[in-house]
Formats: sequence, structure tokens, C-alpha cells
Amino acid sequence: MPTARATNVTTVDVRQVELEQVAGGRVSAHIYQSAELARCAPVLLYFHGGAFMRTGLEECPVARCFAATGAIVVVPDYNAPLGGVFPKPLEVGFSIFSTLARKCVGFGDRKSLLIVGGEESGANIAAAVALKARDHFASELDGQVLASPLLDPFMGSPSFRNSDDVGMRQHWENGWVHYLSGGICHPYAAPSLCSRLRDVAPALVLSSDDDPLLDEARGYAKHLTNAGVRVQQHTLPAGTGWPSIYGGNAGEASSWQDAAGRHFLSFTRELSTR
Repeated sequence: MPTARATNVTTVDVRQVELEQVAGGRVSAHIYQSAELARCAPVLLYFHGGAFMRTGLEECPVARCFAATGAIVVVPDYNAPLGGVFPKPLEVGFSIFSTLARKCVGFGDRKSLLIVGGEESGANIAAAVALKARDHFASELDGQVLASPLLDPFMGSPSFRNSDDVGMRQHWENGWVHYLSGGICHPYAAPSLCSRLRDVAPALVLSSDDDPLLDEARGYAKHLTNAGVRVQQHTLPAGTGWPSIYGGNAGEASSWQDAAGRHFLSFTRELSTR
């Protein structure tokens, strides 16, 4: 089980690998892990944000934060093989999950937790992978981590009205048009519209008081809880720079790392004691 340590002092190494046997071919990924790797370290498959449109591997502060708690965090370039239009990113994401579930690719060991997660549009993909894992009886999935999930294509929540404040409204509108341009609005594409959430993996849902995606995060956490899913939902205070995780103009220096790291560590510990 990982031990608690300050996320702002722990050294995290990053390396690039090629994931094979994935839908669409090979996928490049960044692997974040602590220099002091914990025994049976949890493995987190983490999907980056970018309003469904970003490709390429960039620095991922949330992945670095979670790796500092002792996890192995795999951040794939999941839009690159097949493009960013639904259902292609989900197909790639679920294929990567299935590969990691076989415990034969050198990340963690057979006793390691396997978790999916993501931020913004990446959290949408993670939630969809969790739904598909439930539907395909993939019991290898232990949990899901949703950081400011972008789940509602109608963009109608009260907090979303503040999206102009962080400079994201047009970007998210363009992203949804792009993602759903195949003409399909499936529950996997918009998990907030899914009416059948029972038996999906336990969830950690993170947001902040000044996050335009706050209501989507809280709403989905409530729907999961009402369906009998175990949920840890945390709202960071305003002023921590949290919206910067998906490119929002937060207006202040980032100070969310310690709180987010503690919540993630608490979540993995709870999963370990199931």
C-alpha cells in the first residue's frame, strides 16, 4: 500500500513508451512514476483533456501529482490513432485498458489496483471506459478518477455559465461539435445522460468552487451515489488554480496539488481495503 508523502517534494520520473496491441495500432504514452515506487503500486490509466481535440503528449500536472503519491500513471496519446470523433477515442481507451488489465505489460504487478481517470474531456473518456467495463463484465477495473469531467453536451448547468471567466466556452462548444460530429449521442458519449449507472467502478470526483464544470462533477457524483456506486466527491476551494488543469485561465498560481494528492491517496487506500 502506498505511503503518504508530500506531493510537492517527491521526485517523479517521466518516460515515453509505445503501447502495442491497441486498437488503431501503437499508441505513444508518458509514464509518470515516483522515484521511490511503492510495492504493488496502483496503476492509473489517465486520459488528458483538450476538449476532445488534442493530440500529442504534453506535461500533465495531475498525472504528476498522482504519481507523487506512489502510483504508476499512464497517459496515452489516445486521439492519435483513430481521431477524436466518438466512438474512436473510447475504442482506443478501452483497448488500452484491456491491455493493462492483462497485467503483462510491465506496469505494476498482479496485485496492483487498476484505475481509469482523466481530466475534462479525458474524464468523459474515463467515465465511458468504466461504463463499458461494467457492460463487458471487466472485473479488473477497480476504480475511476474524474477530475472536472466534461459530460454534458447541452452545456446547460448553472456553473457552466462561468466558462467565459476562464476562457473555455467556445473551446468546449467546438469540442462537443467535433466529438459528436458522427451524429450519435450515445450514453458512452455523454455519461451524464446515462440512466443505468449501477455496478460501475467506485469513483473519485474532483472539482473546485470556481470550476465551470463543478455542477457536472457534482451531478454525476450524485447520480452514481443514487445508483449505489461508492463515491468520494471533493470540491477544492476557489483560488487554487484548479481550472488550469484543462487550460483554463485561473488567474492565480496552482496550489491544488497537495489536496488533490491527498484525496487520490485516500481513494486508493479505500479501494485496497475492499
